[in-house]
Amino acid sequence: MSWQRPDGRTPAQLRSVSFERHFTRYAPGSVLVKFGHTHVLCNASVAEEVPPFLRDKGQGWLTAEYRMLPGATQPRQPRELMKLSGRTAEIQRLIGRSLRTVLDFQKLGSRTIILDADVLQADGGTRTAAITGGYVALHDAITWLYKQGLLDPAQGSPLRQQVAALSVGIVQGEVIADLCYEEDSQAEVDMNIVMNEQGSFIEIQGTAEQTCFSRPQLMQMLDIAQSGIQELLQAQRQALYLSPLH
Repeated sequence: MSWQRPDGRTPAQLRSVSFERHFTRYAPGSVLVKFGHTHVLCNASVAEEVPPFLRDKGQGWLTAEYRMLPGATQPRQPRELMKLSGRTAEIQRLIGRSLRTVLDFQKLGSRTIILDADVLQADGGTRTAAITGGYVALHDAITWLYKQGLLDPAQGSPLRQQVAALSVGIVQGEVIADLCYEEDSQAEVDMNIVMNEQGSFIEIQGTAEQTCFSRPQLMQMLDIAQSGIQELLQAQRQALYLSPLH
């Protein structure tokens, strides 16, 4: 291996991953997810209303908001107030798209789930951590709806499957998984991959930062991402005490 990873991991090895559920008091679903030194607070709230384009259609919606707190990076980043940066807007759209793929909106009913992903500490992979932790928060919010008597168990769960995401890339010609900031800042290729528990791709974002990449390298990145995402899906199930394909 030409690139020596800062924390000594092997190319396919993920950082330590953990989910601390019920992290805040008031959100129906709340999870602090950690990918190594990247820490993201994911809160799932429920609003008994839908966007105008869904009114009177008997189905729900999910939207996401993503922010990075000023002290999450070094040096401090200014707080985004009136206008979002292009990066922030793109990331929150990605989170929303990813989580919407696993919901049956007819079964959810005429309500909206709002997923807030707030980065407390950033060391690369914040969007993939937000998606992976966001699913756990979403699962707990759906459970809360059942406990409140707002969903009918006889109709089946609105949650159809799991979703998780992972960053992969090429650094000094080496394909590696779950890049920390130091690796991401030097990557020749940067890619974020979102998949469900059935092994289907939801989104692939790949960019040649310094050099182009070949088809064999692309396939290698997809393979290493799929393997890592399977680990993340298993970690989600362990955090939620679930069996596969629940």
